[in-house]
Amino acid sequence: MRESKRKRLESKGWRFGTAAEFLHLSPEEAAYVELKAKLANNLRARRERKRLTQQGLARLVKSSQSRVAKMEAGDPSVTLDLLIRALLALGASNREIAKTISLSHGASAS
Repeated sequence: MRESKRKRLESKGWRFGTAAEFLHLSPEEAAYVELKAKLANNLRARRERKRLTQQGLARLVKSSQSRVAKMEAGDPSVTLDLLIRALLALGASNREIAKTISLSHGASAS
């Protein structure tokens, strides 16, 4: 967001912060949410690079298209286990998954 817009909104009473602050997450909860988001973003990018539809990925992991959509959206009902199994089904190595997990916020591994 441009600084000028931010200042204008703040002058009207808007407050800015992180999702963790807004949701009153503990550091551990915030780290968990960030971890799931990294894996979900990597899953979507990897699926798209392989030119697979969500339906195609669902067949690979023996799931449904709607479940894949939830995986890619970082839905709270999706487990880390399912995200990792889907990445492995798309050909991700343990090293690539570890790299995704270790990257700083906002970056994504290929």
